[in-house]
Amino acid sequence: MEQQGILRKIPKVDELLSHPALSALDLPAGSVRDAVRRELEALRSQVLSGALESLPDHDAIAAAAGERARREALPSLRPVINGTGVVLHTNLGRACLSRRAAEAVAAVAGGYSTLEYDVERGCRGSRHSHIEDLLALVTGAEAAMVVNNNAAAVLLILSAIGRGGEVAASRGEMVEIGGSFRIPEIMTQCGCALREVGTTNKTHLYDYENAIGPETKALLRVHTSNYRIVGFSERPPLAELVELGRRHGLPVIEDLGSGSLADLTAFDIHDEPTVQQSVKAGVDLISFSGDKLLGGPQAGLILGKKRYIDQLKKHPLARAVRVDKMTIAALRETLYAYLDPARAREEIPALSMLGESLPMLHSRAALLCQRLADQGCAAQVVEAESQVGGGSCPAQTLPSWAVAVEPGRLTVDGLEEALRRREKPVIGRISQGRYLLDVRTLRDEELPDVEAAVKEALQ
Repeated sequence: MEQQGILRKIPKVDELLSHPALSALDLPAGSVRDAVRRELEALRSQVLSGALESLPDHDAIAAAAGERARREALPSLRPVINGTGVVLHTNLGRACLSRRAAEAVAAVAGGYSTLEYDVERGCRGSRHSHIEDLLALVTGAEAAMVVNNNAAAVLLILSAIGRGGEVAASRGEMVEIGGSFRIPEIMTQCGCALREVGTTNKTHLYDYENAIGPETKALLRVHTSNYRIVGFSERPPLAELVELGRRHGLPVIEDLGSGSLADLTAFDIHDEPTVQQSVKAGVDLISFSGDKLLGGPQAGLILGKKRYIDQLKKHPLARAVRVDKMTIAALRETLYAYLDPARAREEIPALSMLGESLPMLHSRAALLCQRLADQGCAAQVVEAESQVGGGSCPAQTLPSWAVAVEPGRLTVDGLEEALRRREKPVIGRISQGRYLLDVRTLRDEELPDVEAAVKEALQ
C-alpha cells in the first residue's frame, strides 16, 4: 500500500514537460518527451524494487530528466582531444583537416554547389574535374580520379583491369588491413585469379616473368604500409617491374596504401615511398588513401596513365564508390597546399605534428604541466614515443614529450576512464603504470580544456 501511494505521486509525462527546466531546453520535443518517459520509468522501477522509499520533488525529477535529455542528445560521433601521441589514430578519425580544408567543407555543405555543373559552359559537368588537374599537377601523373577510400580504389581497379584473368602479385605482399580487407579475397570478389609469385621474404623479377601467361591481365605491387619484412628479404625495383610489364603489354598496378606526397626523411621517417616516385617510375595505376600521410579527408586517390583512368571512370562501380562534395572540397584544399611544400608542412596538421621539433614539444609539455600544477594537480614532464599510426610507417616511432598525470584519489585506470567519459573526451594512454598525455597530438588551444578536464576528474 505504501508503494502504491508513492507510485500515484509520480507525475504524468505531460505534467512534467511543462516544467520550466524542461521547456527551456533547446532540444527536439520528441527527444525531451522520450527522456522524461525514461526518467519516470526509472523512478517506478526503483519504487517497485524497494530502492526508493520517498519520491523526489518535481523540481528534482525535472532536473534529472533534463540531464538525461542532454546526455542522450550527445552525438556518438563527436570531437575528442587526442593525447595518445598517435598522429593518424584510426579510431579517432585519422588525419585532422587543415583549417582551409575544414572551411571549404563548411562552405559547400550548407548550400548548393558546382559539384556537377560547368559554370563556363552552362551545362552538366563532372565531379572528377575538381580534383584531376590539381592532382596531376602535384604528382606529375597523366590523369587521376577519386573514390571514397583506398579499399574502393583497389576494388575498382582490379574489377576494371583484372576481371576474367590472372593478376600476378608477390606472396610477401598479401596484405590484410583493418576490417579483414585481404588482397586475395578482394581479387576473388573482383573476378580475378590471383597468381602468387616468389616467396614470403624474397621475390625476384623472374618470378613475375615466369608467371606471365595468356590469362595474365596485370602485375600488382602492394606497399606493405602496415608491416615490414626485414632481414633476408628482397623484391625487384619498381622501375624493373614496370619495364617487365611494358615488354609484355601488361599494366603495372601499385597499391601504395598510406600514399605520402611529402619526403618524410626530414621527419626522420625512412623507407616510406612517395607517390611522385611511383609516377616517375612509370607505374600505370597507383592508388592510396587520402586520410593517412596525405593529411586530408577519407578518400581513395587513383592516378596514372590516362587510358586506364578513362577506363575506370566508365566502369559501373565508379558511381557506387564516388565521393561527395564535402570530400572533394576538403581534398582540393589539402592538395592545393602541396603546391608549396613549406605551406603544406605548416598548414596540414598531420605533417606539422610529424615535423614538430623536440624543443617545441618540451615547451608545450612544460606549459601543460605548469597549468596543471597551478590547479593543484600533480604532474611531471617525461620522455615519450609517438607513433605515426593509421597503418603507416610500421615499427617506426618518434621521440616526444608527455605529461604524466598523478591520479590522486583515483587509480590510473579510474583517471583514464574519467577523462574518456567526458562530454568532450580526453584520450590519453597508460604506459608503465602512468597516465600519459603525449603533447605531439595536443594543440596549443586545447591545453585549457585539458587543464579543466583533469582538474574536474581529480576533484
